[in-house]
Amino acid sequence: MKLDILVFGAHPDDAELGCGGTIALHVKAGHKVGVVDLTRGELGTRGTVQTRDAEAAEASRVLGLSVRDNLNLPDGFFENARAHQLEIVKAVRKYQPTIVLANARYDRHPDHGRGSDLAYEGCFLAGLAKIETHLDGAAQKAWRPKAMYHYVQSQFIMPDFVVDISDTWETKIASIRAYRSQFFDPNSKEPETYISNPAFLKMVEARSIELGHGIGVKHGESFTTRSWIGVKSLMDIF
Repeated sequence: MKLDILVFGAHPDDAELGCGGTIALHVKAGHKVGVVDLTRGELGTRGTVQTRDAEAAEASRVLGLSVRDNLNLPDGFFENARAHQLEIVKAVRKYQPTIVLANARYDRHPDHGRGSDLAYEGCFLAGLAKIETHLDGAAQKAWRPKAMYHYVQSQFIMPDFVVDISDTWETKIASIRAYRSQFFDPNSKEPETYISNPAFLKMVEARSIELGHGIGVKHGESFTTRSWIGVKSLMDIF
């Protein structure tokens, strides 16, 4: 399946928190969007691998994803090195995305910055024909996305551009709440974590409002890029 947009996330729920509104916006417009989680979040304090798998499936349904995969890399210990880079290469060649979205370039959780670099280098390597990979016994063709952007996560990073997600804000929140084990639940008896504190989702909403206000809309999601963004007309910018 060829995708228009492929989103990489170090953990299940990274994509929803960082760019769930942008995902929903493009699905609504008829684009094929998929998510590849690097790990199953097995080191998370709350929930289990099994509950997080089920929650990721529910979030995928809410967003209308065309596909969701998991590379089963070790949570907390995946490396931006050859073996794990090749897993990114195989995923990029499998789905041949036009655009890739990936973790923040740096963040509170070290997996996020490392996941960002891993995705960036893997996408570049995927375009080198002399790197041989196989899928179901067949050789994969080289493929490099046309563009790669990084969504901003917990730690604020000055954005290079902001996407208007006013029409898909509620979908984003619904996809986040699909991860019931991870976020605030007054009935939960599990230990409180950084993201299960009720203040965390308030921050997510406050930031989206601030970003939206900055571009004259209700809600926004921010992205950074490692390369220039080209436009054919100044009229494309609002």
